[in-house]
Amino acid sequence: MKPAGFDSKDFVRNLSTAPGVYRMIAADDAVLYVGKASALKSRVSSYFNNTPKSARINAMISQIARIEVTATRTEAEALILENELIKSLKPRYNVLLRDDKSYPYVLLTGEDYPRIAVHRGPRAVQGRYFGPYASVGAVRETLNLMHKLFKVRSCEDTVFRNRSRPCLQFQIGRCSAPCVDLIAPDAYAQSVRRASMMLEGRSDELTNELGRAMEAASANLDFEEAARLRDLVTSIRTLQARQYVDGRAADLDVLAIAMQGACACVVLMAFRDGRNLGTRAFFPKTNGTDEADEVLGAFVSQHYVDKIPPREIVIDRDIPDRELLEQALSLAGERKVQIRCSVRGERAGYLDIAGRNAQMALASEMSSAAAQHARVESLRDLLGMQALPTRIECFDISHTMGEATVASCVVFDAEGALRGQYRRYNINGIKPGDDYAAMHQAIHRRFRRSMEARQPEADDARSTPDARARQVAAAILPDVLLIDG
Repeated sequence: MKPAGFDSKDFVRNLSTAPGVYRMIAADDAVLYVGKASALKSRVSSYFNNTPKSARINAMISQIARIEVTATRTEAEALILENELIKSLKPRYNVLLRDDKSYPYVLLTGEDYPRIAVHRGPRAVQGRYFGPYASVGAVRETLNLMHKLFKVRSCEDTVFRNRSRPCLQFQIGRCSAPCVDLIAPDAYAQSVRRASMMLEGRSDELTNELGRAMEAASANLDFEEAARLRDLVTSIRTLQARQYVDGRAADLDVLAIAMQGACACVVLMAFRDGRNLGTRAFFPKTNGTDEADEVLGAFVSQHYVDKIPPREIVIDRDIPDRELLEQALSLAGERKVQIRCSVRGERAGYLDIAGRNAQMALASEMSSAAAQHARVESLRDLLGMQALPTRIECFDISHTMGEATVASCVVFDAEGALRGQYRRYNINGIKPGDDYAAMHQAIHRRFRRSMEARQPEADDARSTPDARARQVAAAILPDVLLIDG
Protein backbone atom coordinates (compact mmCIF):
# COMPACT_ATOMS: atom_id res chain seq x y z
CA MET A 1 0.00 0.00 0.00
CA LYS A 2 1.37 3.43 -0.96
CA PRO A 3 0.74 6.54 1.10
CA ALA A 4 -1.51 9.12 -0.49
CA GLY A 5 0.32 12.31 -1.46
CA PHE A 6 3.80 10.96 -0.68
CA ASP A 7 6.20 10.05 -3.50
CA SER A 8 8.07 7.15 -1.88
CA LYS A 9 10.13 6.30 -4.99
CA ASP A 10 11.48 9.81 -5.31
CA PHE A 11 12.22 10.01 -1.59
CA VAL A 12 14.04 6.65 -1.44
CA ARG A 13 16.05 7.45 -4.59
CA ASN A 14 17.86 10.28 -2.80
CA LEU A 15 18.43 8.50 0.52
CA SER A 16 21.87 7.74 1.89
CA THR A 17 23.11 4.22 2.66
CA ALA A 18 24.54 5.45 5.98
CA PRO A 19 23.14 4.26 9.33
CA GLY A 20 20.59 6.52 10.95
CA VAL A 21 17.06 7.13 12.21
CA TYR A 22 13.89 7.77 10.23
CA ARG A 23 10.65 9.39 11.40
CA MET A 24 7.37 8.76 9.56
CA ILE A 25 5.03 11.74 9.94
CA ALA A 26 1.32 12.15 9.13
CA ALA A 27 -0.37 15.10 7.48
CA ASP A 28 -1.29 16.60 10.88
CA ASP A 29 2.41 16.49 11.93
CA ALA A 30 1.81 13.59 14.31
CA VAL A 31 4.79 11.24 14.41
CA LEU A 32 3.62 7.79 13.34
CA TYR A 33 6.78 5.76 13.77
CA VAL A 34 10.45 6.13 14.65
CA GLY A 35 12.91 3.48 13.51
CA LYS A 36 16.64 2.87 13.17
CA ALA A 37 18.55 1.47 10.20
CA SER A 38 22.03 0.17 9.49
CA ALA A 39 21.44 1.47 5.94
CA LEU A 40 18.70 4.09 5.64
CA LYS A 41 18.03 3.55 1.94
CA SER A 42 17.41 -0.20 2.11
CA ARG A 43 15.43 -0.04 5.37
CA VAL A 44 13.05 2.74 4.33
CA SER A 45 12.54 1.29 0.84
CA SER A 46 11.43 -2.03 2.39
CA TYR A 47 8.21 -0.34 3.54
CA PHE A 48 7.22 0.45 -0.05
CA ASN A 49 8.09 -2.76 -1.93
CA ASN A 50 5.60 -5.45 -2.95
CA THR A 51 6.31 -7.79 -0.01
CA PRO A 52 3.06 -8.58 1.91
CA LYS A 53 2.79 -6.61 5.14
CA SER A 54 0.59 -6.75 8.22
CA ALA A 55 -2.59 -4.70 8.47
CA ARG A 56 -0.94 -2.48 11.08
CA ILE A 57 2.00 -1.63 8.81
CA ASN A 58 -0.33 -0.97 5.85
CA ALA A 59 -2.44 1.34 8.01
CA MET A 60 0.66 3.24 9.07
CA ILE A 61 2.03 3.56 5.52
CA SER A 62 -1.29 4.89 4.24
CA GLN A 63 -1.01 7.87 6.64
CA ILE A 64 2.55 8.95 5.76
CA ALA A 65 2.79 12.54 4.52
CA ARG A 66 6.57 12.86 4.81
CA ILE A 67 9.62 11.08 6.23
CA GLU A 68 12.48 12.78 8.06
CA VAL A 69 15.86 11.10 8.47
CA THR A 70 18.93 11.72 10.63
CA ALA A 71 22.20 10.04 9.62
CA THR A 72 24.57 8.80 12.33
CA ARG A 73 28.13 7.51 12.38
CA THR A 74 27.29 4.01 13.66
CA GLU A 75 24.26 1.79 14.11
CA ALA A 76 24.79 1.92 17.88
CA GLU A 77 24.43 5.72 17.78
CA ALA A 78 21.28 5.27 15.70
CA LEU A 79 19.84 2.96 18.36
CA ILE A 80 20.49 5.51 21.11
CA LEU A 81 18.93 8.34 19.07
CA GLU A 82 15.94 6.15 18.11
CA ASN A 83 15.05 5.48 21.72
CA GLU A 84 15.52 9.11 22.78
CA LEU A 85 13.03 10.11 20.05
CA ILE A 86 10.57 7.35 20.98
CA LYS A 87 10.54 8.50 24.60
CA SER A 88 10.10 12.18 23.69
CA LEU A 89 7.74 11.90 20.69
CA LYS A 90 5.69 8.82 21.72
CA PRO A 91 4.91 7.67 18.15
CA ARG A 92 1.58 5.98 17.56
CA TYR A 93 2.95 2.77 16.03
CA ASN A 94 5.98 2.16 18.28
CA VAL A 95 6.02 -0.01 21.39
CA LEU A 96 5.94 2.57 24.20
CA LEU A 97 7.14 2.22 27.76
CA ARG A 98 4.27 3.64 29.80
CA ASP A 99 5.48 4.60 33.26
CA ASP A 100 4.06 7.71 34.90
CA LYS A 101 5.98 7.33 38.16
CA SER A 102 9.34 9.00 38.62
CA TYR A 103 12.19 6.86 39.85
CA PRO A 104 13.61 7.35 43.34
CA TYR A 105 17.29 8.28 43.55
CA VAL A 106 19.81 8.80 46.33
CA LEU A 107 20.89 12.45 46.24
CA LEU A 108 24.24 13.61 47.60
CA THR A 109 24.11 17.41 47.47
CA GLY A 110 26.98 19.60 46.32
CA GLU A 111 27.32 21.95 49.33
CA ASP A 112 30.37 22.41 51.56
CA TYR A 113 28.80 19.91 53.97
CA PRO A 114 26.75 17.66 51.65
CA ARG A 115 23.62 15.94 52.87
CA ILE A 116 22.22 12.66 51.64
CA ALA A 117 18.51 12.14 50.94
CA VAL A 118 15.92 10.42 48.78
CA HIS A 119 14.96 12.34 45.62
CA ARG A 120 12.16 12.09 43.05
CA GLY A 121 11.32 14.22 40.04
CA PRO A 122 13.45 16.70 38.07
CA ARG A 123 17.12 16.96 38.99
CA ALA A 124 16.88 20.59 40.01
CA VAL A 125 19.13 20.26 43.09
CA GLN A 126 22.87 20.47 42.43
CA GLY A 127 24.70 17.32 43.45
CA ARG A 128 25.26 13.66 42.54
CA TYR A 129 22.37 11.30 41.88
CA PHE A 130 22.77 7.56 42.46
CA GLY A 131 20.25 5.14 41.06
CA PRO A 132 17.60 4.74 39.89
CA TYR A 133 16.27 2.41 42.55
CA ALA A 134 13.33 0.07 42.05
CA SER A 135 11.50 1.27 45.17
CA VAL A 136 11.60 3.94 47.86
CA GLY A 137 12.11 1.16 50.41
CA ALA A 138 15.42 0.26 48.74
CA VAL A 139 16.48 3.93 48.85
CA ARG A 140 15.65 4.22 52.56
CA GLU A 141 17.61 1.04 53.29
CA THR A 142 20.59 2.54 51.47
CA LEU A 143 20.28 5.83 53.34
CA ASN A 144 20.11 3.99 56.65
CA LEU A 145 23.37 2.26 55.71
CA MET A 146 25.08 5.55 54.77
CA HIS A 147 24.07 7.21 58.05
CA LYS A 148 25.18 4.24 60.10
CA LEU A 149 28.55 3.70 58.42
CA PHE A 150 29.65 7.20 57.35
CA LYS A 151 27.54 9.55 59.52
CA VAL A 152 26.58 11.87 56.64
CA ARG A 153 23.95 14.42 57.61
CA SER A 154 20.30 14.12 56.50
CA CYS A 155 18.83 17.43 57.77
CA GLU A 156 17.54 20.18 55.47
CA ASP A 157 19.69 23.27 54.98
CA THR A 158 17.30 25.47 56.98
CA VAL A 159 17.80 23.19 59.99
CA PHE A 160 21.54 22.76 59.39
CA ARG A 161 22.26 26.50 59.31
CA ASN A 162 20.36 27.24 62.53
CA ARG A 163 21.57 24.51 64.88
CA SER A 164 23.26 25.56 68.10
CA ARG A 165 23.76 22.09 69.51
CA PRO A 166 23.86 18.54 68.10
CA CYS A 167 20.56 16.83 67.30
CA LEU A 168 19.34 13.34 68.16
CA GLN A 169 21.00 11.87 65.06
CA PHE A 170 24.39 12.69 66.56
CA GLN A 171 23.40 11.24 69.91
CA ILE A 172 22.51 7.85 68.36
CA GLY A 173 25.65 7.74 66.20
CA ARG A 174 24.10 8.46 62.79
CA CYS A 175 25.57 11.94 62.13
CA SER A 176 28.94 13.54 62.85
CA ALA A 177 27.32 16.96 63.66
CA PRO A 178 29.05 19.20 61.11
CA CYS A 179 26.38 21.81 61.95
CA VAL A 180 28.20 22.67 65.22
CA ASP A 181 31.74 21.92 63.98
CA LEU A 182 32.19 18.64 65.85
CA ILE A 183 33.98 17.28 62.77
CA ALA A 184 36.64 19.00 60.70
CA PRO A 185 35.71 19.90 57.08
CA ASP A 186 38.42 17.61 55.66
CA ALA A 187 37.26 14.66 57.76
CA TYR A 188 33.63 15.20 56.72
CA ALA A 189 34.63 15.47 53.04
CA GLN A 190 36.47 12.16 53.39
CA SER A 191 33.36 10.52 54.87
CA VAL A 192 31.31 11.83 51.95
CA ARG A 193 33.86 10.51 49.44
CA ARG A 194 33.78 7.07 51.03
CA ALA A 195 29.98 7.07 51.03
CA SER A 196 30.13 7.89 47.30
CA MET A 197 32.46 4.95 46.71
CA MET A 198 29.98 2.66 48.47
CA LEU A 199 27.08 4.01 46.41
CA GLU A 200 29.09 3.52 43.20
CA GLY A 201 29.58 -0.17 44.03
CA ARG A 202 33.30 0.17 44.77
CA SER A 203 33.12 -1.70 48.08
CA ASP A 204 36.27 -3.77 47.52
CA GLU A 205 38.30 -0.66 46.71
CA LEU A 206 36.85 1.06 49.78
CA THR A 207 37.72 -1.77 52.18
CA ASN A 208 41.29 -1.83 50.83
CA GLU A 209 41.60 1.92 51.41
CA LEU A 210 40.17 1.64 54.92
CA GLY A 211 42.54 -1.23 55.67
CA ARG A 212 45.55 0.89 54.71
CA ALA A 213 44.23 3.80 56.80
CA MET A 214 43.75 1.47 59.76
CA GLU A 215 47.34 0.23 59.54
CA ALA A 216 48.61 3.82 59.30
CA ALA A 217 46.60 4.86 62.36
CA SER A 218 47.93 1.88 64.30
CA ALA A 219 51.51 2.73 63.31
CA ASN A 220 50.95 6.28 64.60
CA LEU A 221 49.64 4.86 67.91
CA ASP A 222 46.18 6.31 67.21
CA PHE A 223 44.45 3.18 68.42
CA GLU A 224 40.98 4.73 68.78
CA GLU A 225 40.95 5.71 65.09
CA ALA A 226 42.34 2.31 64.13
CA ALA A 227 39.56 0.59 66.08
CA ARG A 228 36.91 2.77 64.43
CA LEU A 229 38.25 1.95 60.97
CA ARG A 230 38.46 -1.74 61.89
CA ASP A 231 34.77 -1.75 62.88
CA LEU A 232 33.86 0.06 59.65
CA VAL A 233 35.74 -2.50 57.53
CA THR A 234 34.09 -5.34 59.45
CA SER A 235 30.61 -3.86 58.87
CA ILE A 236 31.22 -3.47 55.12
CA ARG A 237 32.64 -6.99 54.75
CA THR A 238 29.76 -8.46 56.73
CA LEU A 239 27.37 -6.66 54.42
CA GLN A 240 29.20 -7.97 51.36
CA ALA A 241 29.19 -11.52 52.69
CA ARG A 242 25.39 -11.45 52.97
CA GLN A 243 24.85 -9.95 49.53
CA TYR A 244 27.09 -11.82 47.10
CA VAL A 245 25.43 -13.50 44.12
CA ASP A 246 27.22 -16.48 42.55
CA GLY A 247 30.36 -15.65 44.55
CA ARG A 248 30.63 -12.08 43.20
CA ALA A 249 29.22 -8.72 44.20
CA ALA A 250 26.46 -8.53 41.59
CA ASP A 251 25.74 -5.45 39.49
CA LEU A 252 22.84 -6.69 37.39
CA ASP A 253 19.20 -6.31 36.39
CA VAL A 254 16.92 -9.32 35.89
CA LEU A 255 14.07 -8.87 33.38
CA ALA A 256 11.13 -11.17 32.62
CA ILE A 257 8.08 -10.52 30.44
CA ALA A 258 4.53 -11.87 30.47
CA MET A 259 2.03 -11.20 27.67
CA GLN A 260 -1.63 -11.89 27.08
CA GLY A 261 -3.12 -10.46 23.92
CA ALA A 262 -2.16 -6.81 23.60
CA CYS A 263 -1.26 -6.53 27.31
CA ALA A 264 2.34 -6.91 28.42
CA CYS A 265 4.15 -6.73 31.75
CA VAL A 266 7.91 -6.54 32.28
CA VAL A 267 9.23 -7.14 35.81
CA LEU A 268 12.66 -5.78 36.74
CA MET A 269 14.72 -7.01 39.72
CA ALA A 270 17.72 -4.75 40.38
CA PHE A 271 20.95 -5.67 42.18
CA ARG A 272 23.74 -3.17 42.83
CA ASP A 273 26.94 -4.14 44.62
CA GLY A 274 25.16 -7.37 45.51
CA ARG A 275 22.24 -5.62 47.24
CA ASN A 276 18.72 -6.33 46.06
CA LEU A 277 17.21 -2.90 45.34
CA GLY A 278 13.69 -4.24 44.87
CA THR A 279 11.29 -5.33 42.16
CA ARG A 280 9.23 -3.16 39.82
CA ALA A 281 6.57 -3.93 37.20
CA PHE A 282 6.20 -2.00 33.93
CA PHE A 283 3.36 -2.19 31.43
CA PRO A 284 4.56 -1.21 27.92
CA LYS A 285 1.93 -0.11 25.43
CA THR A 286 1.92 -2.57 22.51
CA ASN A 287 0.17 -2.64 19.14
CA GLY A 288 -1.48 -6.03 19.66
CA THR A 289 0.65 -7.84 17.04
CA ASP A 290 4.05 -7.48 18.73
CA GLU A 291 5.84 -10.61 19.90
CA ALA A 292 7.16 -10.92 23.45
CA ASP A 293 10.81 -10.72 22.35
CA GLU A 294 10.10 -7.52 20.37
CA VAL A 295 8.38 -5.89 23.33
CA LEU A 296 11.19 -6.89 25.70
CA GLY A 297 13.80 -5.60 23.25
CA ALA A 298 11.97 -2.26 22.97
CA PHE A 299 11.75 -2.09 26.76
CA VAL A 300 15.48 -2.69 27.24
CA SER A 301 16.46 -0.02 24.73
CA GLN A 302 14.00 2.59 26.03
CA HIS A 303 14.48 1.90 29.74
CA TYR A 304 18.25 2.40 29.72
CA VAL A 305 18.47 5.21 27.17
CA ASP A 306 18.81 7.91 29.89
CA LYS A 307 20.16 5.77 32.74
CA ILE A 308 23.53 4.24 33.54
CA PRO A 309 23.04 0.52 32.79
CA PRO A 310 24.39 -2.21 35.10
CA ARG A 311 27.27 -4.37 33.96
CA GLU A 312 24.93 -7.30 33.37
CA ILE A 313 21.32 -7.54 32.19
CA VAL A 314 19.71 -10.98 32.45
CA ILE A 315 16.60 -11.54 30.30
CA ASP A 316 14.22 -14.49 30.10
CA ARG A 317 14.41 -14.77 26.27
CA ASP A 318 16.59 -13.65 23.41
CA ILE A 319 15.70 -10.30 21.84
CA PRO A 320 16.31 -8.74 18.41
CA ASP A 321 19.58 -6.83 18.01
CA ARG A 322 20.92 -8.07 21.36
CA GLU A 323 24.57 -7.60 20.36
CA LEU A 324 23.83 -4.13 19.00
CA LEU A 325 22.08 -3.22 22.25
CA GLU A 326 25.14 -4.40 24.18
CA GLN A 327 27.33 -2.09 22.08
CA ALA A 328 24.98 0.89 22.51
CA LEU A 329 24.63 0.41 26.29
CA SER A 330 28.39 -0.08 26.68
CA LEU A 331 28.88 3.16 24.74
CA ALA A 332 26.34 5.03 26.89
CA GLY A 333 27.60 3.62 30.19
CA GLU A 334 31.29 3.91 29.25
CA ARG A 335 31.90 0.34 30.44
CA LYS A 336 31.26 -3.15 29.10
CA VAL A 337 27.60 -4.23 29.44
CA GLN A 338 26.46 -7.81 28.87
CA ILE A 339 22.91 -8.88 27.99
CA ARG A 340 22.49 -12.58 28.81
CA CYS A 341 19.51 -14.79 27.99
CA SER A 342 20.92 -18.20 28.97
CA VAL A 343 21.91 -18.45 32.63
CA ARG A 344 22.15 -21.05 35.38
CA GLY A 345 22.35 -21.18 39.16
CA GLU A 346 21.10 -18.24 41.20
CA ARG A 347 20.46 -16.09 38.14
CA ALA A 348 18.12 -18.73 36.72
CA GLY A 349 16.32 -18.71 40.06
CA TYR A 350 15.95 -14.94 39.92
CA LEU A 351 14.57 -15.22 36.36
CA ASP A 352 11.98 -17.71 37.62
CA ILE A 353 10.97 -15.35 40.44
CA ALA A 354 10.76 -12.40 38.02
CA GLY A 355 8.66 -14.48 35.60
CA ARG A 356 6.20 -15.45 38.32
CA ASN A 357 5.92 -11.84 39.44
CA ALA A 358 5.33 -10.73 35.84
CA GLN A 359 2.45 -13.22 35.46
CA MET A 360 0.85 -12.07 38.72
CA ALA A 361 1.30 -8.38 37.94
CA LEU A 362 -0.17 -8.85 34.45
CA ALA A 363 -3.22 -10.66 35.84
CA SER A 364 -3.73 -7.89 38.39
CA GLU A 365 -3.33 -5.16 35.76
CA MET A 366 -5.78 -6.82 33.37
CA SER A 367 -8.32 -7.16 36.16
CA SER A 368 -7.80 -3.50 37.03
CA ALA A 369 -8.08 -2.51 33.36
CA ALA A 370 -11.35 -4.41 33.04
CA ALA A 371 -12.72 -2.62 36.10
CA GLN A 372 -11.53 0.72 34.69
CA HIS A 373 -13.30 0.00 31.38
CA ALA A 374 -16.50 -0.91 33.24
CA ARG A 375 -16.37 2.40 35.15
CA VAL A 376 -15.92 4.36 31.91
CA GLU A 377 -18.89 2.53 30.39
CA SER A 378 -21.01 3.37 33.44
CA LEU A 379 -20.04 7.04 33.12
CA ARG A 380 -21.00 6.98 29.43
CA ASP A 381 -24.41 5.52 30.26
CA LEU A 382 -24.95 7.96 33.13
CA LEU A 383 -24.21 10.97 30.92
CA GLY A 384 -26.09 9.57 27.91
CA MET A 385 -23.03 9.71 25.64
CA GLN A 386 -22.95 7.74 22.40
CA ALA A 387 -19.23 6.84 22.61
CA LEU A 388 -16.83 6.13 25.44
CA PRO A 389 -15.06 9.27 26.70
CA THR A 390 -11.38 9.22 25.73
CA ARG A 391 -10.29 12.17 27.90
CA ILE A 392 -11.66 13.37 31.23
CA GLU A 393 -10.41 16.48 33.05
CA CYS A 394 -11.29 17.27 36.67
CA PHE A 395 -10.84 20.67 38.36
CA ASP A 396 -10.85 21.56 42.05
CA ILE A 397 -9.98 24.65 44.11
CA SER A 398 -8.02 24.76 47.36
CA HIS A 399 -6.85 27.60 49.59
CA THR A 400 -5.69 28.33 53.13
CA MET A 401 -8.23 30.50 54.94
CA GLY A 402 -8.93 32.28 51.66
CA GLU A 403 -5.23 32.84 50.87
CA ALA A 404 -2.83 31.09 48.48
CA THR A 405 -5.62 29.91 46.17
CA VAL A 406 -4.64 27.10 43.79
CA ALA A 407 -6.64 25.26 41.12
CA SER A 408 -5.66 21.68 40.27
CA CYS A 409 -6.47 19.71 37.13
CA VAL A 410 -6.13 15.92 36.89
CA VAL A 411 -6.47 14.07 33.59
CA PHE A 412 -7.64 10.57 32.72
CA ASP A 413 -7.85 8.59 29.50
CA ALA A 414 -9.29 5.15 28.80
CA GLU A 415 -6.30 3.48 30.52
CA GLY A 416 -6.28 5.56 33.70
CA ALA A 417 -4.54 8.64 35.07
CA LEU A 418 -2.23 10.68 32.84
CA ARG A 419 0.00 12.07 35.59
CA GLY A 420 2.33 13.74 33.14
CA GLN A 421 -0.54 16.04 32.05
CA TYR A 422 -1.69 17.10 35.53
CA ARG A 423 -1.71 20.87 35.90
CA ARG A 424 -1.77 23.40 38.75
CA TYR A 425 -2.84 27.04 38.40
CA ASN A 426 -1.92 29.74 40.91
CA ILE A 427 -4.97 32.01 41.16
CA ASN A 428 -4.49 35.77 41.50
CA GLY A 429 -6.64 38.91 41.41
CA ILE A 430 -9.81 37.53 43.03
CA LYS A 431 -11.61 38.13 46.31
CA PRO A 432 -10.24 35.75 48.99
CA GLY A 433 -12.44 32.68 49.34
CA ASP A 434 -14.35 33.24 46.07
CA ASP A 435 -14.18 29.70 44.67
CA TYR A 436 -16.46 30.56 41.75
CA ALA A 437 -14.12 33.29 40.51
CA ALA A 438 -11.13 31.00 41.04
CA MET A 439 -12.76 28.23 39.02
CA HIS A 440 -13.69 30.69 36.26
CA GLN A 441 -10.07 31.86 36.02
CA ALA A 442 -8.68 28.30 35.94
CA ILE A 443 -11.14 27.12 33.25
CA HIS A 444 -10.55 30.24 31.18
CA ARG A 445 -6.77 29.77 31.31
CA ARG A 446 -7.06 26.07 30.44
CA PHE A 447 -9.21 26.55 27.33
CA ARG A 448 -7.49 29.74 26.24
CA ARG A 449 -4.32 27.66 25.96
CA SER A 450 -6.26 25.07 23.99
CA MET A 451 -7.48 27.65 21.51
CA GLU A 452 -4.01 29.20 21.19
CA ALA A 453 -2.50 25.77 20.57
CA ARG A 454 -4.81 25.31 17.61
CA GLN A 455 -3.61 28.51 15.89
CA PRO A 456 -1.07 28.14 13.04
CA GLU A 457 1.47 30.42 14.75
CA ALA A 458 1.60 27.95 17.66
CA ASP A 459 4.00 25.81 15.59
CA ASP A 460 6.91 27.80 17.05
CA ALA A 461 6.34 26.02 20.36
CA ARG A 462 7.42 22.75 18.71
CA SER A 463 11.06 23.69 18.71
CA THR A 464 11.77 21.11 21.42
CA PRO A 465 10.14 17.71 22.06
CA ASP A 466 8.96 18.75 25.55
CA ALA A 467 7.45 22.01 24.26
CA ARG A 468 5.76 20.15 21.43
CA ALA A 469 4.32 17.56 23.85
CA ARG A 470 2.89 20.32 26.06
CA GLN A 471 1.44 22.07 23.00
CA VAL A 472 -0.22 18.87 21.76
CA ALA A 473 -1.67 18.13 25.22
CA ALA A 474 -3.05 21.66 25.49
CA ALA A 475 -4.73 21.41 22.09
CA ILE A 476 -6.74 18.32 23.06
CA LEU A 477 -10.24 19.07 24.31
CA PRO A 478 -11.75 16.78 26.97
CA ASP A 479 -14.87 14.70 26.31
CA VAL A 480 -15.95 15.17 29.93
CA LEU A 481 -15.17 18.10 32.21
CA LEU A 482 -15.78 17.62 35.95
CA ILE A 483 -15.86 20.68 38.20
CA ASP A 484 -16.07 20.60 41.97
CA GLY A 485 -18.54 23.17 43.21
